[in-house]
Amino acid sequence: MGKPLINTKIIQITSGRGPAECCWVVAQILKHFLEAVNSKGIDYKILQREKGIENMTLHSVTVQLKGNNLSRFLSQWTGTIQWIGTSTFRPQHKRKNWFVGLYEIRKSEQFQILEKDITYQATRSSGPGGQHVNKVSSAIRATHQPTKMQVLVMDSRSQHQNKKIAKARLQEKVAEVQLEALQSGIKNQWKNHLSIERGNPIKVFKGKDFKRNTIVKDFKKQRCALKNELRNQLKN
Repeated sequence: MGKPLINTKIIQITSGRGPAECCWVVAQILKHFLEAVNSKGIDYKILQREKGIENMTLHSVTVQLKGNNLSRFLSQWTGTIQWIGTSTFRPQHKRKNWFVGLYEIRKSEQFQILEKDITYQATRSSGPGGQHVNKVSSAIRATHQPTKMQVLVMDSRSQHQNKKIAKARLQEKVAEVQLEALQSGIKNQWKNHLSIERGNPIKVFKGKDFKRNTIVKDFKKQRCALKNELRNQLKN
């Protein structure tokens, strides 16, 4: 049997245009979500957090996941999440149902640059070090061809060492730009999610302790209907 396929996905938990209470729910959902991620042995990296107005709240958070069977795992989380409880910030508020969204971000960007996409050019170092440095072309200019981004490294007198440093810095620079583009894409994508679906939550939590709420009301109705049907049959 072959090894399980390891893939990468990016999700965002967001309050949409919800108030501070929804931002509080986002922070709580993040804790529960990461606990579930860890229990499944999935690696994660938080790419972006947007804090809410109140302390300990998040307007949104973007998380990168890496592991196998991610689609199956996310199918249990992706969608609208409901919290039933009294507002922490407005205890007299009549509203008891608060909704946030957890969605997968479809991405085309790759956060890992390839060696074949980098070109290196040796150049003479300049600055402190004087004539001894300038005698050797030890500095390295690295260019990421797909994005045309460049870095110049002259940290070491070793060309080989500067090349390694250049690749690492170029990776950081490209990833930073790609993340900015991803975040911009998230905002554009959220134009389609400004109205979070409230009718069919994928998960329901309740109370200040944020316990999972097992939804049994639909099954209860079915059981009652079956009982009534059985009674009617016995009467006849």
